[in-house]
Amino acid sequence: MVAPRHPAQYVVLAFMLASLAGALLLLIPAASEEPGSTSFLTALFTATSAVCVTGLAVVDTGVHWTPLGEGIILALIQVGGFGIMTLTSLIVVVLARSLGLRQRLVAAAETRSFDVGGLRSLLFGVARFSLGVEAVGTILLFLRFWLSHGFPAGRAAYLGLFHSVSSFNNAGFSPFSDNVVGFNRDPVLLLILASSIVIGGLGYPVWVQIARHPRHPHRWTLHAKLTVTTTLLLIGTGWALLAWFEWTNPATVGDMSTVDSTVNALFHSVSPRTAGFNSVEIGALRDASRMLTEILMFIGGGSASTAGGIKVTTFALLGWVLWAEVRGDPDVVVFERRIPTAAQRQAVTVALLAVGVVIVSTMALLATSPLRREDLMFETISALGTVGLTANGTTNLLAPSSQALVIALMLLGRVGPPTLFAAIVLRERTRLYRYPEERPIIG
Repeated sequence: MVAPRHPAQYVVLAFMLASLAGALLLLIPAASEEPGSTSFLTALFTATSAVCVTGLAVVDTGVHWTPLGEGIILALIQVGGFGIMTLTSLIVVVLARSLGLRQRLVAAAETRSFDVGGLRSLLFGVARFSLGVEAVGTILLFLRFWLSHGFPAGRAAYLGLFHSVSSFNNAGFSPFSDNVVGFNRDPVLLLILASSIVIGGLGYPVWVQIARHPRHPHRWTLHAKLTVTTTLLLIGTGWALLAWFEWTNPATVGDMSTVDSTVNALFHSVSPRTAGFNSVEIGALRDASRMLTEILMFIGGGSASTAGGIKVTTFALLGWVLWAEVRGDPDVVVFERRIPTAAQRQAVTVALLAVGVVIVSTMALLATSPLRREDLMFETISALGTVGLTANGTTNLLAPSSQALVIALMLLGRVGPPTLFAAIVLRERTRLYRYPEERPIIG
């Protein structure tokens, strides 16, 4: 076997091996309620979904798996979430070491989060951050499940731990058959989950900047400014639009109180950005709400975080590129910083490749499944964005070949952005000549 040479190959290999190892663990007879009832494809699908912190499932998590099986899934979520944050950060470190001294100094000065030689401190920093947030979430959710919903203390502690890890890592797995629909009239619990999702979705580099300059946002790096600003904008816009679209829909929030309707709209604005929890039935959403959900799933969360999608920085940068082009500005300037042409090209590449994957994958699913196009496209975006939401039970109805395609989409959605980033950076080269310039007709 040839050893990987490209840094990105290690990321792909790590996720594939973790998924395979998780599948083998889930095949243990004691992991399922009915020994021998779990096929290898089901185990591989569940393991991949957990490692890639997606949340899609072909079996009912709380019914099919025993406490051991759920524990394996929880461990895979933790490994996948921690690995995603560190591996993405590690790629930056590896790339910085493979470049020249000037590029390394520029990278260190620009990020202010990554010390090229401080790999050990980076790993411990991510670990402390992740475990600290999960611990606080576990305590808050434990108290809520125990005191407000009457679960025994032991069961409440387990539910608190499971949902805290799952929400922080943006996984969307829940031991409940209806996810968190049964708690859609508990605004406190939904707000705890939403807060954990946002914290995990911003990413460790952003929280480093917030911790260093809590009262001086102008001193944050450009990445932190873009991530926080765009995240708040997406949450606010999604919240307002979902409340507007669903306010009179009795199948979702139409028959709830004003407080419950408002909180559920906020929760559904946060969760589709790769978390995958649902407090209302996705299949009952109106068409406008479903389309908005697909947009939020496609965009995703912050870079170097537990979130998926094309990332908010990519989305924001594309918006600034369009704005500069409309105004006729020679440079793309964001927060008084000029964006390099290479970064613009990378953003366009990531977005267009994601669009292409969604189109081709949806067509492939249509060719192998009798389900509706809108449900299959929703499933494709959810898998590629590592979200975990599904409409009308689509995941459970997929044929084995379609499930295999969804597994590939989940892996691609998780390892794609860092892999593509590394590949683009390492393939950059200079030429000693340039071809003559000629402008084609645009539009």
